[in-house]
Amino acid sequence: MASTPTRPQAARQQPVKQHDGKPRPGSSATAARRPSTAAARLRTMYRRFWSALEGTGTSRNGSTYYLILGSTLALTAIGIMMVLSASSVESIAAGKSPYGDALKQGLFAAIGIFTMFVLSRINVIWLKRLAWPAIGAALVLLVLVQVVGDEVNGNKNWIDLGGITFQPSEASKLALALWMATVLAMKGKLLSRWQHVAVPAVPMAIIIVGLVLVGNDLGTAMIIMMITAAALFFAGAPLYLFGIAGLFGAALAGLMAVTSSNRMCRITSWWTGQSCADGVDANYQATNGLYGLASGGWFGVGLGQSRQKYSWIPEAHNDFIFAIIGEELGLVGTVVVLILFAILGAAIYRVVVAQEGMFHRVLAGTIMVWLLGQATVNMSVVTGLMPVIGVPLPFISYGGSALLMSLCAIGVVLSLAREQMAPAIRPKRMLKFKSKPSKATAPKKKTARKRA
Repeated sequence: MASTPTRPQAARQQPVKQHDGKPRPGSSATAARRPSTAAARLRTMYRRFWSALEGTGTSRNGSTYYLILGSTLALTAIGIMMVLSASSVESIAAGKSPYGDALKQGLFAAIGIFTMFVLSRINVIWLKRLAWPAIGAALVLLVLVQVVGDEVNGNKNWIDLGGITFQPSEASKLALALWMATVLAMKGKLLSRWQHVAVPAVPMAIIIVGLVLVGNDLGTAMIIMMITAAALFFAGAPLYLFGIAGLFGAALAGLMAVTSSNRMCRITSWWTGQSCADGVDANYQATNGLYGLASGGWFGVGLGQSRQKYSWIPEAHNDFIFAIIGEELGLVGTVVVLILFAILGAAIYRVVVAQEGMFHRVLAGTIMVWLLGQATVNMSVVTGLMPVIGVPLPFISYGGSALLMSLCAIGVVLSLAREQMAPAIRPKRMLKFKSKPSKATAPKKKTARKRA
């Protein structure tokens, strides 16, 4: 397993020695021998922990694989349970079955888990063949949603498929991650030049973000921009490009906020805690979400006993389901969710640093930033650290499209984690990618010598 890269030997400073041959106090050698900092100690403890947990060499027991799998299934199970609890009241008020939303979520979870296991048994190299068709299909669907899509709460990003709504912008996240990993891997060493970094990766990302913004979904557009930045970072793009992109993105976000009264109302309500000039309290959900978290205490009011889900938090089973978790399961419940996401992130990070090929590293790193970044944004909104942005909590919030795509992304990471397991306990593949040997490298058939 590859370890975190270190500085080359030539770049390290040589110790400054005194006349007696001992290093001078305050020199680099003394600093190197000085007791390590807290960060270095934590890094050492982290590596020892994983070495003891996972094993080394041919004795690796696949703990990374099973930690990713276990935390994902646990978060999905918590999500179905909390969707049932948070949606039942409003479903009954609307004259629907209290189990309707939970059954739909469970159906998508079953499809997603099956797809996740299929993808975990496939060689990831095989997915390169799907990169261009996937990004093409994502673009077509994003255009189609603006033509025949449904508008919900001011956002037009759903397509109705026989009573089941599908969100193409969620599929575009995985498609963009796969496509960018494929394209950047083809560029390889050319990425040191900004022209090769920008084209065609950045234009494609801008097109997808633009189509999502046409549907007025700023939250999803932010996550897609996060995916783009993560792909370029793990590909080794020059760091100064991120500074330029950050300034440009901040200016664009400010322009979009100023030109939209709804967005400005959200920002001012979040900053001041007061209603806007027209009397609209755009921070209404966040305020009641904090009430829910505060009333939960240490152990919560009990599963199914939330008061905020009685229309105090509209559609509480969607973006603000974390507040219902805090109210019903208390601080303990929220900490359990945080720990599960931390385990998932640490395990995926182990997969990322073990990859030697750029395609594998970019794909795994992008998925890690996507899922953990989206979870961070959602919980920051619920706890009042950010203005209200419509971003679901991965694996937990209600939404079949988001759950299905998140589970598919985990399936891709599991395929990479599977390769780190000892061959004796490694699950068998379902599909193998076999490349045809070139004429130069193809083995020549031996011919029998003719007798004289």
